[in-house]
Amino acid sequence: MNTRTKLIYNPAAGKGAAEKNYPKVQAALAQYGLEYDVTFTEGPGHGQELARKAAEDGYDLVIAAGGDGTVNEVINGLLDGQHQTPLAILPAGTANDFAFSLKIPRDTARYCAMIRKFRILPVDAGRAGTACFHNVAAGGMLTDVAYKVPSDIKTVLGRMAYILSGAIDLPAQLCRSIPISIRSEEKNIDDDILLFIVSNTQSVGGFRRLAPRASVSDGLLDVLVIHRQGIFDLLPLLVQMVNGEHLNNSRVSYFQTKRLEISSREKNPVKLDLDGEEGAGLPAVISAIPAAIRLLVP
Repeated sequence: MNTRTKLIYNPAAGKGAAEKNYPKVQAALAQYGLEYDVTFTEGPGHGQELARKAAEDGYDLVIAAGGDGTVNEVINGLLDGQHQTPLAILPAGTANDFAFSLKIPRDTARYCAMIRKFRILPVDAGRAGTACFHNVAAGGMLTDVAYKVPSDIKTVLGRMAYILSGAIDLPAQLCRSIPISIRSEEKNIDDDILLFIVSNTQSVGGFRRLAPRASVSDGLLDVLVIHRQGIFDLLPLLVQMVNGEHLNNSRVSYFQTKRLEISSREKNPVKLDLDGEEGAGLPAVISAIPAAIRLLVP
């Protein structure tokens, strides 16, 4: 195909498996006639820089190969200069919540067929302060696990690293609720909470129906708040969350909005998690950016 394509490839994605798998990826893409220029990311923020430059250099398509963190960087790079360069995601991470929600294929033949068809869907993004996110902005219980786990441990243990770290932190975090204030046109909340999630898709952190009404093209963000409760109430709630039945729980608030303001009286700074990466702290204004991304979809 004649499309000038830049592949931004994170070799550390998928527990480091992406680096070992690249020769297979290269051979498979070549087999189906996909030509591209590739650059490997070298550390945090590099994907954002590469995406911005690819758009400025006039590439017709940018492919982000990695997990949600890699995709986050690439999207921020494209949105930095308000570029309209189409984006394709090549899932190579551990969770890939965004790619899962959009049914992006992992099979090489189906993936290359998607590229050739070049079907573009305008997809929403979110903005928290000056940073953008494509899947989730969150704060509170266990949301710091993703960036507290050292990268070398992630590489060896993968998702198990998150599970072990979360299990260690859980008892202490259950005792630490956050006094939070949320303001929006649709709903105001003032309460002690364990967790808040602002999502663009249904799938968050491997919970495939955490925000069951979410859509990437409705111009809205879905807000989920877990209010303070004891461990014996939380465990059944976790089961409900796995099954997508948690919206009926009286200690859960859920609503959709275009914009919300979040602040806290907590003495220690409450950090935002943006697509699994550490963001700025509260207070924050979080808003939807309708049709911000031109994404290739099946």
